[in-house]
Amino acid sequence: MKLENYEVHLPNYSIGDKIYKNIGPVCESYGKKVLVIGGRKALDAAYNKIEAYVKQTKLEIIGKVIYGENCTYDTVEHLREMTLYQQADMVFGVGGGKALDTVKCLCIPDDKPVFSFPTIASNCSACTSVSIMYQEDGSFLKPHFFVRPVMHAFIDTEIIAKAPSQYMWAGIGDTYAKYYEAAISSRGERLEHFTALGVAVSQMCSSPLLDYGSKAYEDHKKGMLTYEVEQVILAIVVTTGIASIFLTKDCTPDYNSGLAHAVFYAMTAYPVIEERHLHGEVVGFGVLLALLVDQQEEAFEDIYRLNKAIHLPTSLEEIEITREQWEECMTRIPHMSDVAHYPYPVTEDMLKSAMERLEERNKKVLQTLSASCSL
Repeated sequence: MKLENYEVHLPNYSIGDKIYKNIGPVCESYGKKVLVIGGRKALDAAYNKIEAYVKQTKLEIIGKVIYGENCTYDTVEHLREMTLYQQADMVFGVGGGKALDTVKCLCIPDDKPVFSFPTIASNCSACTSVSIMYQEDGSFLKPHFFVRPVMHAFIDTEIIAKAPSQYMWAGIGDTYAKYYEAAISSRGERLEHFTALGVAVSQMCSSPLLDYGSKAYEDHKKGMLTYEVEQVILAIVVTTGIASIFLTKDCTPDYNSGLAHAVFYAMTAYPVIEERHLHGEVVGFGVLLALLVDQQEEAFEDIYRLNKAIHLPTSLEEIEITREQWEECMTRIPHMSDVAHYPYPVTEDMLKSAMERLEERNKKVLQTLSASCSL
């Protein structure tokens, strides 16, 4: 069997409440002129701190730009045409997943140095080599893969700890999905070194969240930067990003996605998902169905208990999807690319059965609560 040639570019990162002090040593060798692009709220939260540390370096910020409203190719092209972008030696991307994905899609194909400054712990965009692209109406379009991630990620835990806790809440759901989806997608296969490493790393996307997720979420709601909060931030932003890079090959999401994400992307057809719910929130719900389809009863109970503890959704009602909409989703999910590499075909009957079992589990919880209240 012929050995393949391939390359893997892993993310570099700094983490802590004072890591912006590393901006000079890390970035100065790439030039002088910096353009800062990010989300509106993210720039409100982080720009002044970034600017203060940049003033201590040889760098110069030449502009601050709101990235747009969504990660679309039109948004990317609009930014590419800006004179400030063309003049910049490097770009600092500031914000959550859509802002960072937009900046990556802008800079990496142009080979312009780009650095990420995540302000929330909802996803791993700061460390991955993929951007999730959307249609102009907010529905999912496709993943856009790159050879490498950003040059360096500056993960400021103080800023993330002060962000709205709903983002970490959703990030927990998106993160534990990585382990279960990778493990299922790779099952029974002879894996190359980097894929096997990705599957092994992905376990660290689940275990810290089962151990620390509930307390970390409670601490985060109070704006506290505790050990548990930092461990969950690392799992969401760094571990998932590293696993994602190892699990992606030749621009295909073979081991990098699965049924939980297929559930989410199918549901983006309904505006309520984009308007009122977060990516990881819906993915966390999808994991419950994925584990039931895969007959992983113990793992299902672990995630069900965690979802209940931190109020991630366990029912269609909580994500405002109707029964009719779910029936439409069931017809689309089996044909989606996220489950194309599954060890078995996902069928409508499997999805129907999984939903019935999830609803039965929810009924048991309500019956237990009703019984305890009547005592």
